[in-house]
Amino acid sequence: MLDQPAPDFEIPATGGKTFRLASAKGKSFVLYFYPKDNTPGCTTEGQQFRDLHPQFIKLGCGIYGVSRDSMKSHENFKARMNFPFDLLSDADETACKLFDVIKMKNMYGKKVRGIERSTFAIDARGVVRKEWRGVKVPGHVQEVLEFVKTLK
Repeated sequence: MLDQPAPDFEIPATGGKTFRLASAKGKSFVLYFYPKDNTPGCTTEGQQFRDLHPQFIKLGCGIYGVSRDSMKSHENFKARMNFPFDLLSDADETACKLFDVIKMKNMYGKKVRGIERSTFAIDARGVVRKEWRGVKVPGHVQEVLEFVKTLK
């Protein structure tokens, strides 16, 4: 997937919008996949993207968070956390499958299918320039920002 065009998809976004990857071309953006709204790691990750959002915007880079949660859940999460970016609802796993982020995970000793926390930096031409998989939240968003600074 690295240095390849990001696969196109279309899914619902907060604010009653529809996100289409092909329509996002023309500016770079970060697509971050996270397991679930209102959980500790996902909340912290979203807050860090929120807090560094002005720096991403200054670099001409958008941010989109993706999970399998419903639009209602996303709208509430976005409002509660005051996220300045859209959350995308991938209930049928369209984008998750294209980016291969669905994995078997251990949850309290049980095997469950879920999103492996992953982030993709996509340049203005729609090419995946960096991917992070199996992300650990501490320091991650700062690392993504440092990489985005290198995009032309």
